[in-house]
This record gives sequence, structure tokens and C-alpha cells, in this order.
Amino acid sequence: MNNIEPSENIDPLPQHDRILILDFGSQVTQLIARRVRESGIYCEIWPFNQAPDERIKAFNPKAIILSGGPASVKDADSPRAPACVFEMNVPLFGICYGQQVMVEQLGGKIEAGGSVESGGREFGRSYVNIQDHSPITEGLWDKGAHEQVWMSHGDHVADLPDGFRAIGTSEGAPFAFIADDERQFYGVQFHPEVVHTPHGAQLIKNFTHNVAGCTGDWTMTAFKEEAIAKIRQQVGTGPKGGTVICGLSGGVDSSVTAVLLHEAIGDQLHCIYVDTGMMRAGESEDVVELFRNHYNIPLIHEDAADLFLGKLKGVTDPEQKRKIIGGTFIDVFDDCAQRVGGADFLAQGTLYPDVIESVSFTGGPSVTIKSHHNVGGLPERMNLQLVEPLRELFKDEVRALGVALGMHPDFVKRHPFPGPGLAIRLPGDITGEKLEILRKADTIYLEEIKNAGLYDAIWQAFAVLLPVKTVGVMGDNRTYEHVCALRAVTSTDGMTADYYHFDHEFLGRVSTRIINEVRGINRVVYDVTSKPPGTIEWE
Repeated sequence: MNNIEPSENIDPLPQHDRILILDFGSQVTQLIARRVRESGIYCEIWPFNQAPDERIKAFNPKAIILSGGPASVKDADSPRAPACVFEMNVPLFGICYGQQVMVEQLGGKIEAGGSVESGGREFGRSYVNIQDHSPITEGLWDKGAHEQVWMSHGDHVADLPDGFRAIGTSEGAPFAFIADDERQFYGVQFHPEVVHTPHGAQLIKNFTHNVAGCTGDWTMTAFKEEAIAKIRQQVGTGPKGGTVICGLSGGVDSSVTAVLLHEAIGDQLHCIYVDTGMMRAGESEDVVELFRNHYNIPLIHEDAADLFLGKLKGVTDPEQKRKIIGGTFIDVFDDCAQRVGGADFLAQGTLYPDVIESVSFTGGPSVTIKSHHNVGGLPERMNLQLVEPLRELFKDEVRALGVALGMHPDFVKRHPFPGPGLAIRLPGDITGEKLEILRKADTIYLEEIKNAGLYDAIWQAFAVLLPVKTVGVMGDNRTYEHVCALRAVTSTDGMTADYYHFDHEFLGRVSTRIINEVRGINRVVYDVTSKPPGTIEWE
């Protein structure tokens, strides 16, 4: 490896306001972070039991938010907040379980849910009656307001600690909204982070801006400049700088990573695009045109379609497909990397949700990062250091960063595409002929979605070629050809999803075009399964 020296004369990175979110296991903790960041404030999520006092103090948060969670405060060994959060003289906001644990630790009382009269359980849509004024509701909810919120609780606050007062009640929670304005401690039994609480995002912003005094100066333009400085510090620049290899998948994450790195270190970056033969129509050509010809980034384009198809011949199990594609990808990528020679770093488009999941306090496994997409296993195998400039960002922030880097909005808004590519949209065995049929159908489907102005309203849309043939009639002749399934979903993060409600005229038009223009398909169906119980992809 080269003797890498960081660049000199780099100004210290500016210190933005920070919010710390302590996670007690809620399924929607990420939404709290998204709401905070949408208002221009940097925040991080830490598991409650991986936040020692010294680490919290070193983070120097402007305020702290305690998330919801599935536990009951009344259970033995249930989670507790680090004691220092109540002693740091910073504003505190407890949400659902976070409110209850704050009340319990400060001397109040929690009771299990019972009848409505005594303070009952509430799940789903509810309403909070605002009883009094407070800085956290200033300009948002006036005294006497009747506001829709989203509840999901069994236990409830029965008695308040000293210094607190109720500023909002609901049918099942006499202390649905509480405040200690002197200490700037606040708690809500409902979930302001979800869209079902219509003014919830503004309530969180009131806490971060009005109460905590954050300025909201964390933007993607600021992030871009700071990320470039960090990359130069890590990699070095000039003759003594390191060489970075970046694996391109054709997706948004790896593409934004590559453009950001190129802006930071120029030709010290070398990109590798392994063409598996499982890409959408024209995608490989687009990748080469964009990175080699437009950005002038050194690029190895390895056409390995025949190799991948050969290894997948006769394989029908979806997990086996993934393993074959992932293992073959690593072998091909490693071979290409050796041609670059003298590489010191491997760049990956790891995002913040992957980082959060990997440190879950529940002890569960981290998100499986597909080796095809994030070239998992290569850093150890190739003795490379990792460069992960997007690991602080959510998906929508990556798209915003791409725009800040000057990338075309149409490119950065592209729908997610799975690492194994079309291989998992072809249940059953994979052949070159089937891939070509699927590409044509998928192209028509997406073309019609864009023509209808619906592309940006959909999280992901694609065609699936089923391992089923049906009888049809075309021009008085009997046909026996494939069934094509269409899938389109709406989502915010891919964790849950609902099918997109196309009108039947649109579906009929797409079906007619596919059957007329794609030889090999004589029937089209639309998938109306949500996630859960289904997954977004078919395999």
C-alpha cells in the first residue's frame, strides 16, 4: 500500500447543531430522525444501552429525544434512559415509551392500560385536547384546540413528576401531552413522527427550533462541502494521496458516491462496473456514457453476462441465485481491481439505515447488504480501507446530495433497483431469451408510467416474467406464452409498502402494448399485494 498522507491546510469542519435520538426499539424511530433532518438539523440515532454518559456529553447535543418502544416501563429490566440526560441542562422530548420512561425516572407514576375512565389503551387515530399554552406549541396549537394524533400505547402516565403539568389530554390518556417549561422537558403519548399526526413534523420542529434554539443550517450543500473535506482528509490528495476503487451498480447510491469522490480527489478514483447481464434495457450503456464520457472518471466496464448466465443455468431457488450472483460478482470485481493496481481504499454507498440496523440494541442481525450491490467481503479480501461518504444519509438525502452535485434530477430520482438485478424478477430458471422478453415489457411499463406523469409518485415499479404459460388467441391462432406481472408500490423507506392504485384504463393500455409489442407474452396481471404480507420484489 502507498504511504498515504492526509492533505494539509484543510480548515476544521464547522460544528452544526446536533440532536441525539435515544432509541428504545420503536419501529418508527427512523421517522423521528427524518423529521429532524427535514428541518435542517443533523441528528443521530443511538441505542439507549450503547450511550454511556461520556459519549453523550462528547456528542454535545443541543437537545435529546427519547423514542418510543415495545417494552412496558412496569416490567422488570425494561429499558431506562441514561441518567445524565436529565442532568445535562439540555431540552428533552419523550415520545410514547420515551415519555413514560422520563416520567418514571423523574418520580412520576405509570399504570397499565385499563378502562377509558382510568386511562386506557389507545391504538390508531385519536384526538388530543390542548389544555394550556407552552413554548413547544407556540404558533401551532392554541389552548382549546382539538388535534388529530396517532396513538399506540397500552400503559399511560398516571401521576406527573414535580415541575410537570398537563398541556394536552386524550380520551385514553389524561397526560397525553406534558411540559416542564422551566427545565424544557416535554413528553407526548402520541407519535408526532408519523404522517397520521398531521402537524407532528411541525411539533418536532417547534421543539428543535423554538425550544432548543437550533438554527437549521444543515443542508445538502453544506454536507457536500464537508464530505469532500472529510474524503480528502481520509484519502489524501496529490502524489501522496491514496487510490480509491468504487464499484458502480448503476443505482443512485453508488453513482452519487462516485461523483462525490471524483469531485474530492479527481483521478485518484477508479470505478468498476461489472455488467452481469441482469440490467434493464440500455442501463449499461447509460452507466458508461455518464461516468466515462460525461464525468471523465477512469472506468473499467467488465461485460461478464455470459459468465453469470452460465453459472445460473438451471438454478431456480432465489437464495441460491443471490449467492451465485454475489460470489461471482466478488470474483469478477476482484480481478478488475487487480488491473487498477495499488489501490488503498474501497468506496461503498452504505446509507444510514444500514448503520442504524447494524447497532440495534435488540441484538438482531444487521441488514443483509447484497454483495452484488455493496461489494460485501471485498475490503477484507483485498486488504482495503473503506470510504463510506454517505453513511450519515437517508435515501432521500442521497438524492438531494446528487442534485447538489449537479447530477440530473431524472437520474437521482430513479426507482430503487435490486442488487441481483432482473434475476429476481425472473422466478424459475434464467435464460437470455427470458431476460430479453422481460426487458422489453419492463421498458414499456415504465415508459407508460412516465408518460402518465406518475413516476415520481411511485416508490418502485417493475415487470416480472412468471414461470407460467397460458393459452391465448392471436389472429385466430392459439398461443401458449408467458404471463407478465406488473408491480408498483408507494412507500417512504421500503420497510412497508402499499400497491399503487392505477386506474383500469391505464392498466389496460399497458397490457395492450406489452402483448402487442413483446413476442412471448400473451397475458398481463397486476399485483395488488401490500408489504407486509408480501415483499416488494417477488424473490
